[in-house]
Amino acid sequence: MKCEESQTLLHGYVDGELDLVRSLEIEQHLQECSICAEAQKHLQALRQKIQSAGLYERAPLELHERVRASLRQGSQADRIVEAEQVGRAVKPGAVFRELPWWWFSIAASLAIVAIIGWSIFRASLPSSAENMLAQEVVSSHVRSLMANHLMDVASSDQHTVKPWFNGQLDFSPTVKDLANEGFPLVGGRLDYLDNRTIAALVYKRHQHVINLFIWPATTGTEEPLRNLTRQGYHVMHWTQGGFAYWAISDLNEQELQEFTRLIQQK
Repeated sequence: MKCEESQTLLHGYVDGELDLVRSLEIEQHLQECSICAEAQKHLQALRQKIQSAGLYERAPLELHERVRASLRQGSQADRIVEAEQVGRAVKPGAVFRELPWWWFSIAASLAIVAIIGWSIFRASLPSSAENMLAQEVVSSHVRSLMANHLMDVASSDQHTVKPWFNGQLDFSPTVKDLANEGFPLVGGRLDYLDNRTIAALVYKRHQHVINLFIWPATTGTEEPLRNLTRQGYHVMHWTQGGFAYWAISDLNEQELQEFTRLIQQK
């Protein structure tokens, strides 16, 4: 990939909008080109500043009053035209008095329901930072399968895998053996996500590979399980016990949810 093409696609890559093939091509180019890598850092920094800046500006009270007055005038005019068409006259001041009181109650209730529904919908949408990190998780998962670098330590024994990370990381990941539940541990490796070196534990379900990425959480609050789908892969993440967890696989969603439940509860 040339720099011209990379610069064109860089915004889409930062926003997590590229497909898997393009994302891998961009990442390969960023490893080889310091100029484009620096441009990516600037774009990410800009996005973070925009997200953290208080750019919301409350409308002045006078604007609210003008909008309300315009709506009242428009409503009255519509009613007058309608009344003239059926052969009767309506006084402008009597328009709102003719509406029954319960009509306003229903309208207010519908407005409240709409606002609450929109708030819940917005809260359920993944943030830009989450989208970017999910894209990194997918790319790391695919690279581990394509580059024959699935494991640095191959073992089904948790007492072999866990000590291997000692001295390799500045934290100690929890390693669980889920063979009896149908998700055998097969090994682990070091990976790089969220601008730091992290632990990647590898499990299997029949012929499906599950990568479980673990690193210290940036906040002390625990986050519930979130489900995402990216490029045909199911991605699940949550925060628990001071650690961020990301599980990814081409396994069906129900079985991957069962895996995450076992990791969380056992």
